[in-house]
Amino acid sequence: MGLQNRLQLVEQRLEQACARSGRRREDVRVIAVTKYVTARTAEAVVREGVTHIGENRWPDAKAKWESLGNEAIFHYIGSLQTNKAKDVIGKFDYIHSLDRISLAEAIQKRAQALDLKVCCLLQVNVSGEHSKHGLAPEEVKPFLEELRKYDRVKPVGLMTMAPYESEPEATRPVFRALRLLRDDLNESAALSEPLTELSMGMSNDFEVAVEEGATWVRLGTVLVGKEEIEEG
Repeated sequence: MGLQNRLQLVEQRLEQACARSGRRREDVRVIAVTKYVTARTAEAVVREGVTHIGENRWPDAKAKWESLGNEAIFHYIGSLQTNKAKDVIGKFDYIHSLDRISLAEAIQKRAQALDLKVCCLLQVNVSGEHSKHGLAPEEVKPFLEELRKYDRVKPVGLMTMAPYESEPEATRPVFRALRLLRDDLNESAALSEPLTELSMGMSNDFEVAVEEGATWVRLGTVLVGKEEIEEG
């Protein structure tokens, strides 16, 4: 199946998920996860109108970032090592994996040097899996309070990864818990500005994530198929 057909099917599924949950389609945005495909394929995705690109390693993203220039918005969606922040800040518009103060310090330092602010999502390990990075839910509020001292780090939302389930419905409690956590935080005094973003849902479970309030879905396989991965 070609890229255009995949995009059409994803769009239909997004519209249906929004309709089921009473949401507006324009409130859910797609991040095309292009970490396993060539720069040529990433360019094709952007030409088709998906301008948000997700990558998790700068060496893999470099050619895509250089070729797309100002045509795309880049999201860093993988765990970011503190010593790699200097390669990422200034090139990626959003960091989806802020989960420790040492990383906030590295982002702050690089952002000060470039005179900019960095939009960050806090990664939360809602499921409690040992294999996943992220803050425990109860750690998020004190972490946000500590982030206040870093004026170049702008928290805009939360991110999580649900366990892979053969039945996507089984992921619902994870996504619901992240939404409820965000809502609770917004009602507390931990924030100077509300958290608006929920980055959750991937190819296997994005419809459930949308029904539970996702504002960003991170789509790789379902959007960029085997044909494109084998290009070049």
